[in-house]
Amino acid sequence: MRVVAAVDGARGRALVERLRADDVDVRTMVDAGAPAGAVADAMAGPEAAELLAELSRADLLIVEADRSTLTAELVRACDRFGVRVAPLCERDADRRLAAMFGLASFPFEVAAADLLAPVASDPGSSTPAGRGRVIVVWGPEGAPGRTTIAVELACELARDGRHVGLVDADSHAPALALTTGLPDEGPGFAAACRQAERGALTVTELDRISTSLGDVDVLTGLNRPGRWPELGAERVRAALDVCRDWADDVVVDVAASLERDEEIVSDLDGPRRNAATLAALGSADVVVAVVAADPVGVARFVRGYPELRSLVGAAPVRVVVNKTRPGALGIDARGQVRRALERFVGVRDVWFVPWDAKAADAGLLAARPVAHTSPRSSLTAAVRRFVGETVAPAERVAPVRRERQRRSLVARPARASSRVAAP
Repeated sequence: MRVVAAVDGARGRALVERLRADDVDVRTMVDAGAPAGAVADAMAGPEAAELLAELSRADLLIVEADRSTLTAELVRACDRFGVRVAPLCERDADRRLAAMFGLASFPFEVAAADLLAPVASDPGSSTPAGRGRVIVVWGPEGAPGRTTIAVELACELARDGRHVGLVDADSHAPALALTTGLPDEGPGFAAACRQAERGALTVTELDRISTSLGDVDVLTGLNRPGRWPELGAERVRAALDVCRDWADDVVVDVAASLERDEEIVSDLDGPRRNAATLAALGSADVVVAVVAADPVGVARFVRGYPELRSLVGAAPVRVVVNKTRPGALGIDARGQVRRALERFVGVRDVWFVPWDAKAADAGLLAARPVAHTSPRSSLTAAVRRFVGETVAPAERVAPVRRERQRRSLVARPARASSRVAAP
């Protein structure tokens, strides 16, 4: 049997040694992303042609699987060549990806005999039970920092090896693309909603229309406020339902207004400006409510919280007090906010994010998440503590090698890097 091995580093060398010890004809060993890059014509020069020639003569491709190395184009090419694909997976998200293509996944320590033996694909056996969570970030009017918290929350969740999606469902003032330096001319969340309405939205399509921001995949928002009718309630609910199969955690940034405006319009079947926000909150598994740490921000939150609570039902609400500093509240700013929230809305568990103007300004200047530009800032540390204590406790985190994480920050799919515009 002729084998092409696409596995990085020491694990790849160890695998090749095990295969050759069993008299397997290993034709070549390449980087994990090389086959997908060759198929996508992302490699310049003769290397791509040589690799594709070896692949066409092989019987088995062993590939270290993630979303950049196991692609639909690579699977189609292997099907055309008659080459069986054996993906090596260490994360649940990677196993789900393999199952999506109908491939049986293997651990990295698999015996050579198990890799060489033909297996019947059984997606159900390699796909863990359960679906991804929808985490909606809401806050009242007055710029409490909804988008900033949503971006930092997504980046922090991705640090632990999850596949994280970040969705801009704000129908009033979408800002994810602007704050992260991503192009907003692409299809984004509105396209996902349109396809979901027709029943045509799939995980593969979400991969295609999303834009990568480090380890986070982003569905950008509307690039013109007048397009808000595209984010209808049924469309948003259907799109988020498919997103549960796409990502382990889907962080959704929504608008502030919770008004139901049926009584002030004559066409009761017409589109609603706040439908996207209401639908996202109704679909949420967890709601992160953001409070601005000043008297006006706290008062606005107190007025809006009862309506928020009635919309989300039994879904837990985690309250984050953003931009905490003594200047706006005087001595014991945290204590004053705690007492006010407990007295007026009965909220006792509160997490605080400090006012770190230097780190926030650096992120805005670079049009990047603060977690990327100032990873040791107090803002990043506070979000990390919040995630670890309530959104994703340690017992839910699958162990992931940090070397793999660092590599994934720079080894993104070619289509993503070409779509990122300069701020």
